Amino acid sequence: MKRTAYRGYRSYAYLEPGRDYRVFELAAELDRVPSTVVATTPEQEARVQSLLERGPIVSFHDHPTVIPDDADELFEYRRHGRDVTGYLGLSRSGLDCVFDNLADGEGQITSLAGWKWDDTLYDLGMRLCDLAHQDFCMVVRRLSDLEAARTRGQLGIVLAVESAAPIENELDRLDILYGFGVRAVGVTYSEANNLGSGLAEATDGGLTRFGRAAVRRMNQLGILVDCSHAGDRTTLDTIEASTTPVSISHAGARALWPTPRMKPDDVLRAMAERGGVIGIEAAPHTTLTPTQRRHTIDSYMAHFEYCCELIGIEHVAFGPDTLFGDHVGLHRVMTERFGPLGPEPAVPFERVPFVDGVESPAEALPNIVRWLVTHGYSDADILRVAGGNILRCLREAWAPGDAA
Repeated sequence: MKRTAYRGYRSYAYLEPGRDYRVFELAAELDRVPSTVVATTPEQEARVQSLLERGPIVSFHDHPTVIPDDADELFEYRRHGRDVTGYLGLSRSGLDCVFDNLADGEGQITSLAGWKWDDTLYDLGMRLCDLAHQDFCMVVRRLSDLEAARTRGQLGIVLAVESAAPIENELDRLDILYGFGVRAVGVTYSEANNLGSGLAEATDGGLTRFGRAAVRRMNQLGILVDCSHAGDRTTLDTIEASTTPVSISHAGARALWPTPRMKPDDVLRAMAERGGVIGIEAAPHTTLTPTQRRHTIDSYMAHFEYCCELIGIEHVAFGPDTLFGDHVGLHRVMTERFGPLGPEPAVPFERVPFVDGVESPAEALPNIVRWLVTHGYSDADILRVAGGNILRCLREAWAPGDAA
């Protein structure tokens, strides 16, 4: 039975008295904006709640933490390395498991550039300390942990790192990340690193010799290899090099929206042919279409349906990439500091203050299930895309290190 309440710990309350830490107003975990609840009949809503209860319901990619109400304070907030987990919002999310992608690269602790090894371990250690002082969320290190969490009414958290950049040229650092509980690692995060090229680079040289060794080590350890932010050539090389399925945990279809952040058909097909899964992305102004230029759950689900038609429903899931707070504001300050991820699409689109219907981890999967119910999907297909496909992928990708 899933919980509707929690007992949580917030590490920022444990700061040493007298220290000059800045006080931040944190964004609301629930009802921050008047985001739409997908309309259902009473009968449909009963079916939605039944599906959420049956599960497992899994988010392939999110950042389930609370950021400052004022996005301009983000980097000062991140510098202290004390992210606040959105326990209340997660307790209302309908999720059984969420891939928590931390903030080690997107926020900086000791480095302005990000993706530093010490910052990554600092971030992991602080998050693990936070999780060790509460009884709602459980770190998932193997598939049996997820089932144990469901049995106890807990939410499973899979620790993930969005880029392998922090390992630099040290393969053994992948072993260390595994020891810290990390079970998914991105090859690159938009910029090139020692493994390969990111999607923001003007040219893509593909997976490097070191990158192939890193993919091989992740396969041996039982770490899921993720290509969401890798360039097309690097992604194809990674799929070819990996002996287990590769994920694209948060992206969409470039055939619908022409930006490097979306994936072309040949990449999606190659991923599916080797057993991989794509999670559909909902970060602001990503999953749009030429006929749906306002980012809402409807444009988001257009990418879901396109991918299902292209590669089969068994290879599609959801990786909303949401957080608790102003995601549009976060993208603004990130772009101001690091620049855009690539050229904007030639097709004009409407900039929105938030992505209506898929705004935070608290609402994303319940609304997605509502949308699927109201659009005629069967229970079996809904349970497949809402979690079953991800678990099937993990059974293969985690097998070498899974003692269950």
